[in-house]
Amino acid sequence: MLLDGEAWADKFKRFQTEAWRLETLPQYLVPQEAEEFAAFKAGARFPGPYEDAWMAMVRTRSVGRVHIVTRPLTDYLRFEFERYYQHQAPAGEDIRILDITDRPNPLPDVQDFWMFDRSTVVLMHYHPDGRQISRERYEGDPAPFIEYQRIAVEASVPFLEYIRT
Repeated sequence: MLLDGEAWADKFKRFQTEAWRLETLPQYLVPQEAEEFAAFKAGARFPGPYEDAWMAMVRTRSVGRVHIVTRPLTDYLRFEFERYYQHQAPAGEDIRILDITDRPNPLPDVQDFWMFDRSTVVLMHYHPDGRQISRERYEGDPAPFIEYQRIAVEASVPFLEYIRT
């Protein structure tokens, strides 16, 4: 089942214990970010903090992610770190970085996904350049995705620790 609009928004409104994401791409081309991303590449910086619905959610609910990266970081990752992660992590989102620059990727063939309450998995489909194709509710057993989460968390470091190195 493809998820869009309210069906997708409801996943974030209705989860009970945890929303968790695996990010595997070095760039996501999100139309809503295009203007800010262009400004970032032109030298603009985002000192924050900012407040929006996402920040309100991470302050009160369990939300986490692991982003798999390699150095040097892409312009998009540097933008994402500055614009979002550096504000969301202190607000309560458990953002972790799995840097595979000098080691094998422990999740080499795993695609991006969101998992809600360790029971509902949504596969995120992207073009190679980071443009989203679709979101699809996974109809199988969530056990492999729970294991992917365990591996990703175990192999990663907290974002705020990562940026200090």
